[in-house]
Amino acid sequence: MKIRFALASSLLSLAVLLVARTHAQSVKPPADPELFRIIQAQDAALFDAYNKCDLDKFGSLIDENVEFYHDTGGVTLGRPALVDSVKQNICGQTQRQLVPGTLEVFGIHHFGAVEIGVHRFTHPNVKPPVPDGEGRFVHLWHYDNGSWKVTRVFSFDHHELGK
Repeated sequence: MKIRFALASSLLSLAVLLVARTHAQSVKPPADPELFRIIQAQDAALFDAYNKCDLDKFGSLIDENVEFYHDTGGVTLGRPALVDSVKQNICGQTQRQLVPGTLEVFGIHHFGAVEIGVHRFTHPNVKPPVPDGEGRFVHLWHYDNGSWKVTRVFSFDHHELGK
């Protein structure tokens, strides 16, 4: 448990350092274009399932022991709790979009990758859907036995657009 806490604390510190720049700053080209493409596709699959409330698909991309840290929602531990939280709080209420040009991907040797970016949220029942909030995120992806799963999530700096 101490190792998990140390890893989570270290990743949060890394995340804060890496994304502590302004939204307007351009993102450098990926060091590993193939890894970037893979993680970009994983992000798209994860949030396509999230937006469509396909909880089976969403859950299949989440590690059993996921740790999700949200600046306003607190901590959610474990796949069942995270999937249930999406079911109760997200389905039909909000949708997520990756802000173009904000995605960064960094490999972690013999483990997977760190994904960093900015995402925007809209309410699907508002016509036309207009983004009303955004935040920053860090996902830790683990590659094991031919599949990628999110093991840690930091979602923070949520604010209304223009603020």
